[in-house]
Amino acid sequence: MTDDRYERGMAVRREVLGDAHVDRATDDATGLTAEFQDLITRYAWGEIWTRPGLERRMRSAITVTALVALGRDEELALHLRAALRNGLSRDEIKEILLQCAIYCGVPAANVAFRIASRVLDAPPDE
Repeated sequence: MTDDRYERGMAVRREVLGDAHVDRATDDATGLTAEFQDLITRYAWGEIWTRPGLERRMRSAITVTALVALGRDEELALHLRAALRNGLSRDEIKEILLQCAIYCGVPAANVAFRIASRVLDAPPDE
């Protein structure tokens, strides 16, 4: 029996994060992490990212903001690339990070701008 959430989630996950990242994440799964990969594919991507209530651009903006606020820098780099893939412009990302400076703190935004500079200046599909 096929889990439709998994199939939907994997399709969206690949569209948002790119095949290379998803392939690395799933290929690197171990006995310890395989169930976690399945969980995030089914629930984060198959349940939340596929909901009709928000466009992917908005979901990306929210995700970037949350990652800045929480200081999840590695995930921030990944989701900044995803934000571009979801149609946010460099200027919109800059505005999101400026907004984060006020509500998440200047130090958090300072780190986020440094990461964004690296990500946004990198060749596509890095």
